[in-house]
Amino acid sequence: MSLVMLPLDTSNGHSDTLYPVLILKTAALGDVLRTTSILPGLAARASAEGRELRVTWLTAKGAEELLLGHELVDEVLTVELGAPDSMASTLQRLHSTRWSRVLSFDDEAPLCAIATAVGRDRVSGAYLDGAGKLAYTEDVAPWFDMGLISVFGKDEADRLKVTNQRSHPEIFADMIGVEPGEPGLELPSSALIRAKSIVSGLSGPLIGLNTGAGGRWTAKSLPEERVVDVAREIDAHWQRTHGARPTFVLLGGPEEVERHGSLLASLEGCVSVFDAKTNNGLLDFAALIDGLDLLVTSDSLAMHMAIARRRQVVAFFAPTSAAEIDLFGRGVKVRSTAPDYCSYKRDADRSTLTTERLVTAALGCLEDPPS
Repeated sequence: MSLVMLPLDTSNGHSDTLYPVLILKTAALGDVLRTTSILPGLAARASAEGRELRVTWLTAKGAEELLLGHELVDEVLTVELGAPDSMASTLQRLHSTRWSRVLSFDDEAPLCAIATAVGRDRVSGAYLDGAGKLAYTEDVAPWFDMGLISVFGKDEADRLKVTNQRSHPEIFADMIGVEPGEPGLELPSSALIRAKSIVSGLSGPLIGLNTGAGGRWTAKSLPEERVVDVAREIDAHWQRTHGARPTFVLLGGPEEVERHGSLLASLEGCVSVFDAKTNNGLLDFAALIDGLDLLVTSDSLAMHMAIARRRQVVAFFAPTSAAEIDLFGRGVKVRSTAPDYCSYKRDADRSTLTTERLVTAALGCLEDPPS
């Protein structure tokens, strides 16, 4: 798809006291959410320069709920990348502002074309070069060098991914020249009230089990029998040491209906378990997570929601990078020690994510949470 390079319209230009920033980040949902970590740093930098940050975020339909309530996001726009009318109207809208900075964090060609068309020399991130090929600016190399459009090719990109020890918030803050921050997710009171009413009769602590990974990333998930073993051992320990039983809240998404039902059948009768269903809306799902004492989770949207809501997390990793995830002192990361860790293989070895390691991490979080 080719887009015409329109001249920037400065008739509605902002005064020197405003700092309008366009962020292009559309997918996946968890990536959109974790990228909000840059917003506090952007606001602080603008304030230090005597300017007021104004953020417009371009994202995919379905992700806008994650951004609409954020206090540092002034406008959320959505675009359908495969729809010419949506692309054209989006480009027209973005040309009405003279952006101080365009942060282009996706490497899809249509989004790169938008960044190129409206950003000119103010782009940090992915864009289309003079030959119409995908490229990225030098300042964002620490991230894109590890990605699909790496200038070094796939093998070196994969090596850099495995050896990287910096978190996503740290890398992104460093790239755009701001202080690292935490991601944030605001929830409407209606969602929080509904979630509270749903779990109000459950005995605590409430431990969420979000151990699947949808249909695409099977190796991100934890085998069902291990999930059951983890729950049973936590339950037994809690009864011995506290004289009470925790309640396990079974969480999952629409792609995990079969797994969810199988786990529920295995857990019922041996532990106290509550079925949170698999058809919750995005913010209702986040509100359920917000009410937990601990979430045991795969590298997933639920994990990013728990981090953004500042909940305790035990997150396990096999095919993906644990180093990129920052729990901000609220939880434990359990990383595979198999040779194919962080290989992004769909059949990555999960055998070293043992019941003992996961139970130890979970009990440590429950019995000694951060203040």
